[in-house]
Parts: sequence; C-alpha cells; structure tokens
Amino acid sequence: MMALRLYEEDEHVAAYLQHRVTPRELIDTIMDFMGSKTPNKFDLAVDVGCGNGKGTELLAPFFKQVVGTDISAGQLEMANNKCQNVSYRQSPAEELAFESGQVDLVTAMTAAHWFDRPRFLKEAERVLKPNGCLALLSYTMDMELEYGHATSALNSICKEFYAALLPFRNPCLGSSSSQIYLDMFDSCTYPDKEWNGCHKIYRTVPINSYIGMVETFTSYQKLKRQNAAEAKRLSEDIRNKLLAAMQVSSPETELTMVVKYFYMLARKP
Repeated sequence: MMALRLYEEDEHVAAYLQHRVTPRELIDTIMDFMGSKTPNKFDLAVDVGCGNGKGTELLAPFFKQVVGTDISAGQLEMANNKCQNVSYRQSPAEELAFESGQVDLVTAMTAAHWFDRPRFLKEAERVLKPNGCLALLSYTMDMELEYGHATSALNSICKEFYAALLPFRNPCLGSSSSQIYLDMFDSCTYPDKEWNGCHKIYRTVPINSYIGMVETFTSYQKLKRQNAAEAKRLSEDIRNKLLAAMQVSSPETELTMVVKYFYMLARKP
C-alpha cells in the first residue's frame, strides 16, 4: 500500500488551505522535546505529507533548512513559500530523498494516517540522525464549539453533523484515527518517547469557517461526490441550526472552535 491520494481536486485543495487549522502551539512542544528553541540550532527538518506548507513554515525559525514533501502536486502548488530556508519536493512518504542519518526532525502533521505506516516508520528511522526526533500529530474529527449560553446546544448540533458523515468515513481510518497513532507510538522501540492523547487548541472563527473545515474532511468530500445536493443540504441544515442556537443571523458571527490534537514524539537513540 502506498500513501493515498485524497486532496488533489482544485476546489478541495483551496478549501483545505483556507479552513484547516495549523497547530502552531505544538511546534513549541516539539522543539522543547528536541531540547532547544534556539534559532537555527538544528540543520534539517522534513515535514512529510506537508500539503500546502502552512505547518512546514512554522518550523523555519528553528532549522537551517526545512523541506516539505507531499505526494500531491495540487497541494504543493498552493504552498506560499515566504521563508528562504523552506523548500518543497513531490515524493511519497515512504520514499524520502535524503541520505541516511541526515535529518534532525521528521514530522507529519495530520497526514501519517494516510501513509503505508510500517514503510514510513522504517524510512523515518533511516533518514534520522542519532538523537533525531520523530513527531507525528493529528486531531480527532469531532471539534467542539463554544459560544456562551449556546455551547451545549452547539455541540449537540456538531454531533449530528459528524454522525451524518460517519458512513462516508474512509475504512482505512478505522473507528478512531487516534488509535492509529497510538499503535505507531506503541510500535516505536525508541526508549525516549512521549504520547499526549488530547491537547486542545482554541481558534476564534466564523460559523462559516467551522462548516468549511468539516467540508474538507474526506468523508464530506465522498458524500459530495456521491450526492452533491445532499451534501449541500446537510451543510445548510447544520449552519441554520447553529445560527438558531446562537440566536444570530450572520454565518460570519464568530465563535470558539476547539480542536483536539493528539501527538507522539520519539527520539532515535
């Protein structure tokens, strides 16, 4: 099995760039684990499955060179490279074009669940230096919303949204993507490793951005391909229910979105 190609249509790629949350808070967690937040202390970071590079660029201050790799040319075309020390390459996660023992950090942000995981982990092991680190992070597909008195009602509506999409979930994800990462963590033989099953990240976003983010999920995209009218009806129904619960009329009204990240960090001996 090779990494799956799932984020390549132009419209989907653009939505992904616009709505997906970048976990900037977790970059400090990774660098603390690596042992330094001193600028440019480390030589090379490789961000695998980098997509549009929004996460990749967050690594730029800490490394002399950062390379983002992705299997999707469409995603890489959206990378707006503002950092001189960041570059991008099209390649599968399981075949990294780096010499053995060359890389200080291999990371994958919301991507490793699509890889051929045994092959990817073996490849990460190969390219990492001694004391190099592996950082894999993602989030659960059940973001919560907060808006004062309406918080409880909003989360009941969110659960309705997720339940409607569950039949369209990719079978390779199983029932829980966090279990996939926990399995990778358990299979990692490095003695120095760390697991966090829930690290909440808070973002103030308009209602429409929350809807837009859920619409980037592969389950929503599958529904849209099978029945575009039903996908649109579902989004509109959820949007209207959120508006009613908040007692507001504009879908640009802001609320707090809570994204529940999990991650594994491991240091090669």
